[in-house]
Amino acid sequence: MVSANPLFRGTWTAKKFQATVINDIWPEVLFFTLVATMVTLVSEKTSHNLGINTQLLTVLGTVLGLVISFRTSSAYERYQDGRKMWTNIITASRNLAQQIWIHVPVERKGAAGNTTALQNVIEKKTMVNLILAYAVSVKHFLRDEPGAYYEDLYPLISFLPRYANGMDGIESELLPLWHDEDEPYRKTTQPATEMERNSQSSSTATATRKEKEFDPEKALPTVYSERPLKPARNPPTTGILDYIPLLRFFKWIARVITRASRPKGRGKKRRYNEYVESQIPLEIILILSNYSAWCMRNGLVQPAIATGITGNISTLQDTLSNLERICNTPLPFAYQAHLRMSLWLYLFFLPFQIYNGFKYITIPGTAFAAFLLLGFLEIGQEIENPFNYDLNDLDLDYFCLAIQRELHLITAHTMPNPSDFAFSALNQPFAPSDRRTAAELTATDKEYHLPNENVEPGFASLRRTLVKGWKDVDVLTRK
Repeated sequence: MVSANPLFRGTWTAKKFQATVINDIWPEVLFFTLVATMVTLVSEKTSHNLGINTQLLTVLGTVLGLVISFRTSSAYERYQDGRKMWTNIITASRNLAQQIWIHVPVERKGAAGNTTALQNVIEKKTMVNLILAYAVSVKHFLRDEPGAYYEDLYPLISFLPRYANGMDGIESELLPLWHDEDEPYRKTTQPATEMERNSQSSSTATATRKEKEFDPEKALPTVYSERPLKPARNPPTTGILDYIPLLRFFKWIARVITRASRPKGRGKKRRYNEYVESQIPLEIILILSNYSAWCMRNGLVQPAIATGITGNISTLQDTLSNLERICNTPLPFAYQAHLRMSLWLYLFFLPFQIYNGFKYITIPGTAFAAFLLLGFLEIGQEIENPFNYDLNDLDLDYFCLAIQRELHLITAHTMPNPSDFAFSALNQPFAPSDRRTAAELTATDKEYHLPNENVEPGFASLRRTLVKGWKDVDVLTRK
């Protein structure tokens, strides 16, 4: 399967041009094309022939081709591993939600029976929502977006305890989940009323989120936040430096000069705080594990189901470790630098080696070779971390929204008694050999018998019906 072309999907914008690597490699391609032009013009217009022997071209070209191929393959393998890990998250989320929603009972007895059926349903739905919160928190974790105050994450975990001794406490007892860099917004002085919460929530949403047709955050709970929530998706802004990489060099020079001329003591003083970054996905896993342990202690789930719940939680935790490995293990800089310098030297001497055989065609030939080799090298560098906002990266927002839809689908299941629907007048269980409905089959207490046949009633007749049904299906479903 080939991914859809982002250049011609929807309204075309210059930003979509970044789906290719042309904007990253065109300065290098232009440089080597100018070198080829210089070699060709000097050799054609003067008495000096700049052509050299081509034996080195064959040897180095083969080695560079193999190395670049390995570089691209290893980067694509990381891309595929990232997709496999998100498949594991989706699968484990489905299984865990089904086990909690179906197998944890609503009607309870014993030590856990002092709650109402409605409270038990709310408890289970809350845990299913935390499974969605885990996937969303993994998305922000991989994009290096710390903290819990996001439009798509905070509504799902805002009710969790904030302090070591409950919802209220002192700053020194603040749990790791709620540590954030924005200290001034840490806590409000007085709790807001319901009207104030709704007003602040609507004003914050208006101020921080642009009006748009597709706004999946509207499906989340509307809760009060003591600080402005960051957007669910916050890609870096695109500037002229993304299209003209040469200007980054001048920006670096200006930054060096500015720092050198800055008087001592005029820099921004770093504010001290006790901020320690917390792994929010791990915090959510701990809450889910605590819930499964509570269910087992109170005998709410059978041992086999308890094993399944524990296994799915472990899968989520293992997947987080694997995603962290992919995200935080880049290719060694020495390998990347040596490969790029080797390729630059190869492309620099390429026109000298092919001029005697190609003449003026040396110019487009060098340009094409530079475009081809540099393009593959840049592709490998772009896809080795597939969790950012690039157009070629994995669509983590789509994965999270898919999990959200599926979890709501699971919790929409009302867990009916099989007898409530199995004996319906719309059910024909033995079709096509016997098209009587379940209501007709169970209308009398007599044993089953195949209609219009002189067969002994009972299970022998039922088995004959099932065999006849298999033969009919085998014939009817073949062309």
